[in-house]
Parts: sequence; structure tokens; C-alpha cells
Amino acid sequence: MSGHSKWHSIKHKKAATDAKRGKAFTKVIKEITVAARLGGGDEAANPRLRTAVAAAKALNMPSDNIRRAVMKGTGELEGMSIEEITYEGYGPGGVALMVECLTDNRNRTVSELRHLFDKYGGNLGENGCVAWMFDKRGCILAPQSGLDEDAAMTLALEAGADDFSVQDGNYEILTAPESFDAALEELRKNGMEPVRAELSMVPQSYVKLEGAAARQMIKLMDLLDDHDDVQNVHANFDIEESELADAV
Repeated sequence: MSGHSKWHSIKHKKAATDAKRGKAFTKVIKEITVAARLGGGDEAANPRLRTAVAAAKALNMPSDNIRRAVMKGTGELEGMSIEEITYEGYGPGGVALMVECLTDNRNRTVSELRHLFDKYGGNLGENGCVAWMFDKRGCILAPQSGLDEDAAMTLALEAGADDFSVQDGNYEILTAPESFDAALEELRKNGMEPVRAELSMVPQSYVKLEGAAARQMIKLMDLLDDHDDVQNVHANFDIEESELADAV
């Protein structure tokens, strides 16, 4: 089972705790603010904002919190200056990592990330050192209940998907970036409500990890996910389900 798919399932389970939910709120508020700043406050005309607001609603975030985050992004309310940065590097066993951040202090963020990488058998690299190992794709994860596999696959392909698989009780649907919004809308219209939908960086190949290296990788991923400035982590590790499950 590739880390790309399985780790998101683990994150979903971890987010059930109050502490994780609070951090998830912080991260999605930052994303809403930046999305509104870059593309405006109209969800209909701003796909990134629409996706961020959907993520907030999935967390049961109060509508007032969402509205204030949008207004901070559009400048209607005062807010901190948030910078969007992607760091690249290597984890245990040569695993490639891309860490997407939203931060109000670039020096603090890079210092803290470098410390985590160094502590758990990795190192931060130069910009572009691993990006070539990933492809940008639309990723939609929907519950397997409700539609049988053949019907779900047919629906996904008709909606514009170019890859379909079953992962840990969910259907994973991949699209080209430009097809993502239309595919997501079509799936929802036909009763397939995703538990996760986002543009993501999907690895072209995977690095098999086990034993100590796998445990280091799981710990590093957990701490990166937990960092307030980190929005998304993309990695090309492949770890057995039994070892990944210990992270829950």
C-alpha cells in the first residue's frame, strides 16, 4: 500500500481528536485566507477557495469563521501577511518529500522543518530537487459504501477520471488538474460525496521502507502534518499496512 493513499486515511482517523481538529481548523483558515487573497472572495469564480471552504465545512467549522477568513483574504478585515512556500527534501531511505507551507515567518518555518528532517534521518534540499518525481493530479477519495465498484468506476470515468482504484475501503479517483472541478461536481451530482478532494502531487514511483526506516518515516510524517505552518506533505514512500497502522 503506497504512503500517498494510506497516510491520508490515517490522518482522517487522527483528526477525530479535539487537538487535531483544532490544528485542522488553523490550517484550513490559512488556506481560505490565501485562496481569497489570490483569487477573490467569490467561491463560484475561485476553485481553490471553493475547495478550501468545502474542507472547512467537512470539519464542521462555523460559517462565521469561514466568512472572517475570506474577508481577511480580500482585505475587508485586517489579517497577518501569509506567504506560500514549498520545501523539498529527502526522508529516511531516500524518500522524496514536498512540504507545502503557509507561514507568516519564513525563517522560523525553514529552521523548524530542517530540525525535523535532520532528527528523523532526512535533509532539506534545494528547490526543484524532488519536484520532478511528482505529477500534479486531482485526487478524490470517496466512501466505498453506496455504490458497487463497477458502478463507481463507470461514474468516475464518465466524470473525467483517468485512474480509479480501491484503497482501504474508499474509492480513489485521479484526474488531470484541469478536469478536477468538473469531475468533482459530476460525482457529487450522482451521490458520491468525497471524504477528501484536493489537487495533490502524486509520486511517479515509490521507495519501499521497512523496520527502523519505516518507523522514522512515519514519525517524520506525523510531526510534519502536526506543524502549524504545514498544509500538505507529499511523499513517495511505500510501507506495509501493518506498520502504517501502528501510527494511528
